Formats: sequence, C-alpha cells, structure tokens
Amino acid sequence: MVLSFRNIFFIVIISCIQSCGNYSFTGASIPEGTETFQVNLFDNNSGNNIGSIFEPGLDRDFTIALQNILENQTNLQLVQSNGDLLYEGEITEYRVSPMTATSDLNAAQNRLSISVNISYTNFIREEDNFQRRFSFFFDFPAEQQLISVKSEAHEVIFERLTQDIFNASLAKW
Repeated sequence: MVLSFRNIFFIVIISCIQSCGNYSFTGASIPEGTETFQVNLFDNNSGNNIGSIFEPGLDRDFTIALQNILENQTNLQLVQSNGDLLYEGEITEYRVSPMTATSDLNAAQNRLSISVNISYTNFIREEDNFQRRFSFFFDFPAEQQLISVKSEAHEVIFERLTQDIFNASLAKW
C-alpha cells in the first residue's frame, strides 16, 4: 500500500512539473520555442521635445535595465541579433516639472518624468507584437537639485518602466 501511494505521489508530481511547460514563476507566458531575446540600444530623443531635456547616458542605462529584468525574470538568453523577441524604441521625454506650490507660489515639489516608446516584436507569436508608450515619474523636494536624487530617481523609474514593459510583453497584464 505504501509503495502504490509513493508511485501515485511521484506520478502526480511529475505531471505537475511537465504541465508547467514554459511558465515562469514571475508570471511570464513565454511562447513554446522561444529561447532568445534582443534589446537594441534605445535612442535618446528626449531633447527633441519642448520642455524635455537631454540626459547623457540615459539610453545605455535604460537599455541595460530592460535587459536585466528580462534576464532575471525569464530563462531566455540575451543575444545581439536575431532574437526570438525584439525590444527596441526611443526615450521621448526626460522632464522636470513643478508639482506642488507653497503659499507664496514657489515650487514645493518637483517631478522627474521619463517616457519611452517601445516596439515589441515576437517572431514566434506575431499576434503579440505591439508599439506602445510607457511613462513613469519620481517626485522630490524642490529644495533638492536633480543631480542629488538622480540615481535614486532613475532606479525607481527604470524599475517601474521595465516591469510595465515586461508585463505588457510577456505577462500579458
């Protein structure tokens, strides 16, 4: 009786593992046969929009952040060309705006906003392809300069943007 219970237990466990297929515990729904992804360097066109400023190195930093989340949350391999999944796009906005004011109409809080346009191509399942804009922000006290909060702001904004891109492309949220 113990032997048959043990056999049934192993059969159930093996069935559960096999049925997971390409499911990831991060919620990714990776199409069957997908093994690689490619993230092209994002163009930094933020300085081309009125009120937006150009931040050197933003293109490299954002590209690396997107590569990192895809490597960390999937079992896909990063490739330089011919990936099964392709992420590319441009940074369209890098803007600091006053958000709240004091009684004497001075800024009390500023907001750094970053927007990116993404083109996602899935060569395995083409119906998943999309082009979309993603944006997020970081608020900081007006008495602080952007340079003093820039690292933290970029980290927070990149984490949210890349997670939103991951969710839209692979988690289907």
